Amino acid sequence: MPSVAFHTLGCKLNFAETSTIAKDFRNNGFEEVGFKEGADVYVINTCSVTENADRECRNIVGRALRANPDGFVVIVGCYAQLKPEQIMEMPGVDLVLGATEKFNVTQFLGALEKTEGPAQMHSCEIGEANTFVSSYSAGDRTRAFLKVQDGCDYKCTYCTIPLARGISRSDTLENVVS
Repeated sequence: MPSVAFHTLGCKLNFAETSTIAKDFRNNGFEEVGFKEGADVYVINTCSVTENADRECRNIVGRALRANPDGFVVIVGCYAQLKPEQIMEMPGVDLVLGATEKFNVTQFLGALEKTEGPAQMHSCEIGEANTFVSSYSAGDRTRAFLKVQDGCDYKCTYCTIPLARGISRSDTLENVVS
């Protein structure tokens, strides 16, 4: 059975989305293992709020490659949406997925090959990120988290959320209640 390991940086929303991505991997026959256990695939869900995102991402990629130099390294999240070209040049990174593509990691794995060149990149223009993907985490952390909204319509000069996550969109009341 192929294995996958996850590392999440940033907010509670990232943890909920990592949980949703992990469910997709389990549904596709992957076993989740610890990050140091030599997984076949490493998924790193990144943050862009701190200025240390680049360094943190590089360090975690290095940890993944030390655990399994032949493992595929996939970078998703806000940093991947904002600076995909920068990430795809990082040694050891195989796949960079943007805001909407991150929920389809397993669909991209079949076309991946371990190469020395730049990573594959799939990232939409953030204006095209207009669908809502329901996410929740339960049991992964002390408290459960239910995603009911994503993105933001405000354009505060100090904030990257509209650039990293797109326009505001919400889950339906029926889906949240169920």
